[in-house]
Amino acid sequence: MIKRAKASRARGNKTHGWGHKKKHRGKGSRGGKGNAGSGKRGDSKKPSFWKNTKYAGSHGFSSKRKQQIMITVKELDKKFEAGKINLTEKGYDKLVGTGKTNKKFEITISKATPKAEEKIKKAGGKITSQEPKEAAKSQDSQKQTTESTKSDKNNAASEAPKEKKEWAFSTKY
Repeated sequence: MIKRAKASRARGNKTHGWGHKKKHRGKGSRGGKGNAGSGKRGDSKKPSFWKNTKYAGSHGFSSKRKQQIMITVKELDKKFEAGKINLTEKGYDKLVGTGKTNKKFEITISKATPKAEEKIKKAGGKITSQEPKEAAKSQDSQKQTTESTKSDKNNAASEAPKEKKEWAFSTKY
């Protein structure tokens, strides 16, 4: 009996002897591409999604605003002795009026709430405000930009008006 080659034996046969039509494509018997099949019953795939932190949820832009580091009157009373304190040098941005104090503080800080100022003055101290270094730099740069835009406007007004260009579009292809 003469055996025919497998290719000729498979002629006319949809699967060529490999079972289901999906089989023997060189991609295994996977259920699809990417995250396909990860629905309610796709339990074997789900742990691989859990490892990927960017699989779900929001990622992208974050706030450019600097987070303020605050200190309360209560913390101030616990951490520092009475006298002169520069809280901006210590790394604080704002003094908040939570708590009580009986110590005389002479505080230098960029921001303080009205309640905090009231409590410090009641104890016999005083608060002087100091602009943070970053804010002072940004204000200087803003002044420079406003001055430059004013000078640009003056220069533009003195120049003669320029001709407008008109564009002609063709409808031919």
